[in-house]
Amino acid sequence: MTKDMDTIRVTLVKSWDKDEIVCLYKSGGWWKDTYNPDEIPRLIKGSFAFAVAADTSGHAIGMGRVLSDGVSDAYIQDLVILPAYRGRGIGTKIASLLLEHCKKRGISWVGLIAEPDSEEFYIHLGFERMHAHIPMIYRGEQ
Repeated sequence: MTKDMDTIRVTLVKSWDKDEIVCLYKSGGWWKDTYNPDEIPRLIKGSFAFAVAADTSGHAIGMGRVLSDGVSDAYIQDLVILPAYRGRGIGTKIASLLLEHCKKRGISWVGLIAEPDSEEFYIHLGFERMHAHIPMIYRGEQ
């Protein structure tokens, strides 16, 4: 981690400025024009945990969330850092906070689907490939 990590605050939140969250989703390439920004508060509230990394001005520069039933399994999703802040350890700090939150609640099975070329990042955090498992997505009525 770099020295400027001392100026980055990563916290679990129950709400955040919707425009800043949309900006993060767009920087990850995950926002579609058909999505409604007014649903961001519900997305945050519906997450088991939602973490935001903020710079010294208090603006969001990264985020990540966990989906879970709160009992047995959890999935890390939507971990993204603004391009100008990548490579500084912020993603590690967010993921570590989310994993710690799960562990404190007795959830030890945490999965995710990694973006291409991000496998090493997750291996460094303790994740490993799930051989003989195939990620799938429902595309039923398109």
